[in-house]
Amino acid sequence: MTRALIVIDVQESFRARPLWEAISDPKIADKVNRLVRLARRAGDLVVWVLHSEPGSGGVFDPALGHVRLLEELERREDGELLIHKTSHNAFTTTNLQQLLTEHGVRELTLCGIRTEQCVETTARVASDLGYLVTFVVDATATNPIPHRGAPADQSVAELLADPRTLPAAEVVRRTEYALAGRFATIATVDEVEASADLPA
Repeated sequence: MTRALIVIDVQESFRARPLWEAISDPKIADKVNRLVRLARRAGDLVVWVLHSEPGSGGVFDPALGHVRLLEELERREDGELLIHKTSHNAFTTTNLQQLLTEHGVRELTLCGIRTEQCVETTARVASDLGYLVTFVVDATATNPIPHRGAPADQSVAELLADPRTLPAAEVVRRTEYALAGRFATIATVDEVEASADLPA
């Protein structure tokens, strides 16, 4: 086994926030499930990652019950790892690198929420650690990003109405440009499937 699929933060915490109505792909679980099925057929390791902020009182606080995979996801209890992180990337506050080393993994396929935040940060760290990274861009999702001068308490409607807001599609596009040729190979789910070396 030399490859692993890392599913990052595809969790109910995001759906519990009003901002979910502006998520770039509310059906991200469908694409993630496709990648998971491909990984299983290829015999790749599947690792599920959840973001946790204990004691924060927010949607990422495990005490509130939202720190769990989106209900549409199909995780197997046997052999598929589930880890919790408290940093943006999936390495710094977890034993992910140790687990990957134990399984002989050198290539990573990444997907999840949010495109430019936890998924991109994980891709950059993974690349620096020597992994070959494939960033499956259409199996990621994100939100519009407010301008740095926008009020912290603005509503979703105000966020979307503000001409300074960076649209989610532009966030994804910029992430592709930032990662491609430097930290990761950019691919779509269809491209991953087309290139998959699957048993007959």
